[in-house]
Amino acid sequence: MSTSSIAARQPAASVLEGAYKKAAWHLIPFIFICYFFNYLDRVNVGFAKLEMLDALKLSNTVYGLGAGIFFIGYVLSGVPSNLILHKIGARRWIAVMMVLWGSLSACMLFVTTPLSFYVLRFFTGVAEAGFFPGMVLYFTHWFPSQKRGQVMALFMSAIPISGLIGGPLSGWMLAHFSAGQGGMMGWQWLFLLQGIPTVVLGVAVYLYLNDGIAQAKWLDDDEKRAMQGALDDDERQRQATSTVGQSFGAVLRNGSVWMLGVIYFCIQMGVYAINFWLPSIIKSLGYASAVTVGWLSAVPYLFAAVFMVWAGRSADRHGERRWHVTAPMLMGLIGLTLAANFSSNPVVVIAGLSMATMGALAALSMFWALPAAFLGSAAAAGGLALINSLGQIAGFVSPFLVGWIKDATQSTDVALYILSSVMLLGAILVLRVPAKLVNR
Repeated sequence: MSTSSIAARQPAASVLEGAYKKAAWHLIPFIFICYFFNYLDRVNVGFAKLEMLDALKLSNTVYGLGAGIFFIGYVLSGVPSNLILHKIGARRWIAVMMVLWGSLSACMLFVTTPLSFYVLRFFTGVAEAGFFPGMVLYFTHWFPSQKRGQVMALFMSAIPISGLIGGPLSGWMLAHFSAGQGGMMGWQWLFLLQGIPTVVLGVAVYLYLNDGIAQAKWLDDDEKRAMQGALDDDERQRQATSTVGQSFGAVLRNGSVWMLGVIYFCIQMGVYAINFWLPSIIKSLGYASAVTVGWLSAVPYLFAAVFMVWAGRSADRHGERRWHVTAPMLMGLIGLTLAANFSSNPVVVIAGLSMATMGALAALSMFWALPAAFLGSAAAAGGLALINSLGQIAGFVSPFLVGWIKDATQSTDVALYILSSVMLLGAILVLRVPAKLVNR
């Protein structure tokens, strides 16, 4: 290669890296905040349970069903919601979704019966359905495959951060409003004060986000050309290695897509058990104070936030994807097994739950590099939503299963063993994904 050719490539690479940094700083912090409040809704239901069940005379089974029915609406609406997003643009549709789910989440304060609990949770699931797969799709419009490990880890670190901040915050709210200020109980204030910011952020999405590189006024022309060129090269590589056709019908007929959906289901079984039952498990160790439960619940999420970012950087640096999903899943099942085996030892239980949270959440973020690496752009909208919808079935199965087992046995130990086995199955299936399709 000539000296002049090398010299020409160096400025181009510099422009591209500068553009990626600009895009990362412009998009990720804002989208992180949006996802933080999206996931905070999952955390606050777990904390509201600490008061809500006694106040409304609900059983653990009713709570598990209500927590899980959210995902029936979510699964039914996931694919059509993402196809709408692909058609009208991320900015408009994400704004609509956030305003709707924020309003519905705040309306949870009006719940008085199991039926009203079920109905509001179902429609909140419908409203949220397209947000996460839409964000995964949105990032494919900005960053090529080799950049997405760290991008997804930074974005999805909102999950443990929502637990890290949301746990103590929710515990404080329950304690602060325990006197019934304004005629409402603490759990009602919890839903109201954590739902309103989502509505405000929904309006901000419409004003702040761009639908793609071409609309980004904060990038100059050279940066736009460099980023679009990198995306075009990545798309050509995906087309060359893809085993999935470009129509949604072809996606439905492809076995690899369904297998990825099963893997995602296995990961989410562990994730949602932690999300919905972590406060209850910690309370069962003998901690009566909601504030104490909140702070102890933050510990697993703190470790998970750090581990997720490290895993994302490692995956991009080594160009390896499969073991960066498999190893965290194995961590998750070991952690859940520890928590079940030593259920009378608070230190070991919290250590086990920390390991389980680190593993499950890191696997969750690392997983999305697998389908995004070989789904072409035309198949991505439907394919990513289908995989996400299949995985989110765990959001119904996991909390209901744990609640039913706890009512039947007065313990969560058996449920933790079952969830460990499911995560082992998922780890085995990850290794069946051809490395040449996803490692780059």
